[in-house]
Amino acid sequence: MKNGLSWFLVLVISLFLLNNCIQNKAYKALSEEQDFINKLRMLYSSGDQKQWPKPVLDAGALDNFTEIGHLPSVEFPSDNPYSIEKATLGKTLFYDPRLSKSNQIACASCHDPELGWTDNRTFSFGHDRQVGSRNAMTIMNVAFAKSLFWDGRAASLEQQSKMPIEDVKEMSEHIDIATEKIAKIKGYEFLFEKAFGDKKVTKEKIAKAIATFERTLISPASKFDKFIDGQSSLYSDDEVMGLHLFRTKAQCMNCHNSGYFSNNQFENDGTSLLGSKHEDLGLYLITKKPEDVGKFRVPTLREITRTGPWMHNGAFTPLTDVLTFYSNGNPEPPKKKSTVHEGITLESEKSDKLKFLDLSPIEIRQLEAFLGTLSTRPQRLTPPVLPQ
Repeated sequence: MKNGLSWFLVLVISLFLLNNCIQNKAYKALSEEQDFINKLRMLYSSGDQKQWPKPVLDAGALDNFTEIGHLPSVEFPSDNPYSIEKATLGKTLFYDPRLSKSNQIACASCHDPELGWTDNRTFSFGHDRQVGSRNAMTIMNVAFAKSLFWDGRAASLEQQSKMPIEDVKEMSEHIDIATEKIAKIKGYEFLFEKAFGDKKVTKEKIAKAIATFERTLISPASKFDKFIDGQSSLYSDDEVMGLHLFRTKAQCMNCHNSGYFSNNQFENDGTSLLGSKHEDLGLYLITKKPEDVGKFRVPTLREITRTGPWMHNGAFTPLTDVLTFYSNGNPEPPKKKSTVHEGITLESEKSDKLKFLDLSPIEIRQLEAFLGTLSTRPQRLTPPVLPQ
């Protein structure tokens, strides 16, 4: 009996010591993790990017890499300099549905300031309620885009601003007819004279005014901007870890870098859906280069939580699904997809930058927390009174 009691006491004491040891190890691990986060917080909020940990980058990303940070100053073209009068005219035209064939659709119909300057739809409605084939990109911070649209078919905002007007699925109006309609509106004479020095309305002036207004749509300082400037207490532990993962293990920096959070390049993430009724050849439709099949412009991540659904086809919502997609490296079927376009057999090969990352659910949550710090409060822009 005594031996049995002794063994029982030994067992109880052993279990107590083992449990205490496990607790001590767990506490030590948590303490070390917290120390690591605190160190990262200090480095990233130091105000000195040279102190930041080295980013993890694919070799193919180095040529187009710029460290993330603040947005630069906006540069206006020499042939279309900024003036408040021109921006005011551009804002008025941006909201004017009389540029469309139906007199019902304005640029602002698909780019609403309260919705992150997009419309939060998978595809936008256009002329006669036609549904578009691509998701409407935000025009917030579009001044920093080096080409426009998902396929880069416009090289400037001046060129871009005319295209939705003439697109049969969008505003469906000939630019010359749209110009004539605006020219007949007496109330526009004063605005054009203030902006350009004379009352004459031309399609070039319309394009320049809208482009000038769009270049003024710049995000205010985000939580991220304030944090890296030294306000270290703004970030939660998850946001600190999300920032670090963004720059390292998650390898988001391969494509989403610079203050614009885009490298302004075109990448193939395997979403062209070749061979299906939803296929989209992307950049190839512009360049006709086989290597460009399935490539789309890398969008900015600023205001990302406000601009869903995401991807060129609006296929993803919520944001967690986008992160899971990239974590899994978009595993494609073993058989390569192909399609025949204009008699040419085309194949799509996703970028080498897209690989299996094996991010844990906690890491995905932390990444999403960080991305939330790139968004700012919704704007409530007062629509202009349209000239009569």
